[in-house]
This record gives sequence, structure tokens and C-alpha cells, in this order.
Amino acid sequence: MQFQQLAYFVAVAEARHFTQAAERMRVAQPSLSKQIKALETDLGAPLFSRARGNVTLTPAGEALLPLARRILADAETARREVAELAGLRRGRVRLGATPSLCAGLMADALARFHRAYPGIELLVEEGGSRDLVRALARGQLDLALIIMPLQSDDPALVTEEILRENLVVVSPSSSRARRPYLRIQELRGQPMVMFRRGYDLREATLGACRQAGFEPRFAVEGGEMDAVLRFVEAGLGVALVPSMVLDGRPGLTGTPLAPPGLRRTIAIAHRKDVEPTRAAQAFRATLLFFLAEAAHDGSLPEGVELLPGGPER
Repeated sequence: MQFQQLAYFVAVAEARHFTQAAERMRVAQPSLSKQIKALETDLGAPLFSRARGNVTLTPAGEALLPLARRILADAETARREVAELAGLRRGRVRLGATPSLCAGLMADALARFHRAYPGIELLVEEGGSRDLVRALARGQLDLALIIMPLQSDDPALVTEEILRENLVVVSPSSSRARRPYLRIQELRGQPMVMFRRGYDLREATLGACRQAGFEPRFAVEGGEMDAVLRFVEAGLGVALVPSMVLDGRPGLTGTPLAPPGLRRTIAIAHRKDVEPTRAAQAFRATLLFFLAEAAHDGSLPEGVELLPGGPER
């Protein structure tokens, strides 16, 4: 079994097409097919069913796919770790974060890291916590900023809680007089702008409303963070969002929910069985120092607090 064979196998499994997989891997299609056949012979089982031009995974292929992805990801991690021994002059950090963090704190933290390590490539993937946890488990990310608690108890991850933030009801600044807080029951019957399915904030909103005894009324649903905020600005409805995303948006007002309100915890996570690369460790240290400095200076966004245990400024 060779790494190249596994890479070809994963490409075909994802494309469900031999010719498209060959184009993606920049190899002649007969050569790719020959390597797949050699892998099947080595393993003693067919990996693909090729009935009537449709390429599907066999049970053996389904079993191999997550293992092949992890092997390839671990090999890439080892390659990058060796390359980084030159002193962090080159390398790559694959970072996952929820859209609310990308729209808030992450830009400044990424800029600081880039200034300190200009040779390190930064790859950022936005997604919900569930998707990011899966990407971590597959070895597709080095670090991820996720919402706690995890939806599933995954012992393969190490998590470190770093921030806590308030969720607020966001509405157009011109729509109402500012109030100290709202009760969740006041959202009954109000048109709401709702995130797409699988979004952490969608689940938080539905859970809060149902706990209060009602189903929310959607004016529009299916958006990502920026779209949801724009829809609210346009007057389509209100939404439940993290307070940090309102920085720099004077057209929107965030009103906390009545005490104890709704809060969520943000953690930085990585795989337990793979030590983060030196570049990933450097990014973690840069991020935590940036957050500690912002907390000391009082420049964290309103409603966001640094949790105990982080580095001191």
C-alpha cells in the first residue's frame, strides 16, 4: 500500500468519477485506474462498484475511506513538522472557526500572527462546530475554535475553554428605544431571521424558544452570519446572535435577554492523538496572548470575557 494509491483512492471516492479524479490528481486516467487496481489486489477486496458507469464505494471502500483520509492527513502533518524545523520561516496552519468568530475577533489575531510569522500560510475554514469537529477528527484541520459543550462526547479531542460570550437579540437601531434587556417570551410571534440548518446559533435559538414554550416564527431562514445581519438591518426580523459580531455595525442594536440570559463558551481544540505542529502551537500562543492583552486593555467586544487559566499579559 502506497501513499499515492491512497491519494488516488480518496480522489475517486470524493469525485465518484475516475476521469474527474485523474484530472484533479493531474495524472492520466489509465495510470490512476492501474494504481487503484493494484491497491484492491493488495487489500484483497474491491473498493469501488462500477455498475452502468456509476462509481460507488463498496463496503470495503466505505471502511477504508476515513482511514485513508487520516493516514494522508497525518503524513502531511509529519512533512510540515519536519519542514518547520527551520525555525517557523515556512509552514502552514489550518484553522477552523465559527462564522461569528471570523466576523469578530479572528481578523486581528490572524493579522498579528501574520506579522510575526510572514512565511506561515494561513488556511481558514468557516463552519459550524459539528462540521469543524469532524474536520479535526479527519486530520483536515490543525486547530479549531468551537462552541462548547460538544454535541457528541469525542474523546479524541483536546479542548481548552478560552472565551465566554453573551447572545443578544439584534434588531435595527432605528426600530425601537434601547432597553436594558428583553425576555425570551417577548419573541413569541415576532418575525425572526433564522440561520441555516446545522448552524450552532439556529439550535441555540430554537432551544431557547422551545424552553419558553413556543415555536419561533421565521420571516426568512437559511443564511450565514453576514446575510442574517444584513436581513435584520433591512427590517425583515430580529435574530439571536453573539454580541461580538455587532462591533462596527452602527445600524444594529443588541439587547441582552433577561438574566440569566443566554451565554456560550468558546474553546480551542485539536486532536488528542496528534501533537499540533510548531506553527499551530505558535498560532495558539499568539491568539491567547492577543485575547489576554485585549482583556487587560478593555478592548474585548462588549459581552465577551476571557476565561480564567489563560496567559497573563
